[in-house]
Amino acid sequence: MTNRPVDTETTEHSSNVSASRAIDARGPRFGAAITTVLLLVAVFLAAIGTSPDASGATVSERAGDPAFVLSAVIALLFVWGFTVPTSAPWAVLFRTVVKPRLGPTRDWEDPRPPRFAQFVGFAVVTIGLVLHLVGVPWALVVFGGAAFVAAFLNAAFGFCLGCEMYLGLVRLRVIRPGSPL
Repeated sequence: MTNRPVDTETTEHSSNVSASRAIDARGPRFGAAITTVLLLVAVFLAAIGTSPDASGATVSERAGDPAFVLSAVIALLFVWGFTVPTSAPWAVLFRTVVKPRLGPTRDWEDPRPPRFAQFVGFAVVTIGLVLHLVGVPWALVVFGGAAFVAAFLNAAFGFCLGCEMYLGLVRLRVIRPGSPL
């Protein structure tokens, strides 16, 4: 999702977004690239771990599965990303290490759609975690895989599914643009 305008007169989803609140569109893509790698590892671990036969494992075995632990860490990173996005690890890494080495950006965007996308990522991964804990086979693989696809699309092509969901919900008036997420 690049080139999301912040001009309130040209787009309905960016009302009340000042240039000072706009974010560099490369930041969320950088975070999505790291998240893509983490999710790929989590899905791989889930495919070879207890997820395929989750119903045959005890709750403690399912909770101790490395894929479950990594997916839980990813879910917490998503929470960090939508609650305090400026201090989230990938945002800090981008701002302090990556951005100074890049040229100035021409792509600024409203911070609300990427923040909503973080919430969606959290919801998807958390559903997989809960279903895995209750013994649903392949839950971590399926839901981790769905989150992986979304993160990959953002990292590789700049197409943010969660951001597009946000914009669609704003257009349908389900979400007010001034709401926190």
